[in-house]
Amino acid sequence: MFKVSDIITTPPSEFATPLQQKVYETFAALGIPFGRVDTDPGLTMEDCRNIDAKIGVRIVKTVFLCNRQQTAFWLYVTSDDKPFVTREFCAALGGIPRVSFAPAEKLQELTGVEVGATTILSAILPESAPVSLVMDRDLADSEWFACTDGTPTCFVKIRTRDLLGKYIPASGHDLIMI
Repeated sequence: MFKVSDIITTPPSEFATPLQQKVYETFAALGIPFGRVDTDPGLTMEDCRNIDAKIGVRIVKTVFLCNRQQTAFWLYVTSDDKPFVTREFCAALGGIPRVSFAPAEKLQELTGVEVGATTILSAILPESAPVSLVMDRDLADSEWFACTDGTPTCFVKIRTRDLLGKYIPASGHDLIMI
């Protein structure tokens, strides 16, 4: 049975990664309330459905992409039910060259996470500066936003307006809506 805790409104007592610590410090500094659940590693769609049921909102899908030369990077956030179509993504960004999934080493280097923990919240890290943030426009219209906190065992829920109006601006990143 997949473990999902009840909703918790305080940071973890111990942080698993520097990113996880920075996320909760940023929430506190910006006055962003949150709810989170501790889980077994949430790696499959079935795992995410169990998390969704407990946290009360669907977990977003976040993919880390790059060009062939691995000189340009995109963190794309969309809903879990939308298939990722490279051609459509590239066209929506003005006809950029074809992208593919970035290697795990680049994911760790630029976003501070391992595979299975990819999150837009990593934008707060200075090393994420070269990464372009892209979000499906439909997500911006939802009241709540849920994603990993930078670990595959903790999922956080915040108001979308706090993500877009406080957290992303504090990161120094621009957000491209498609």
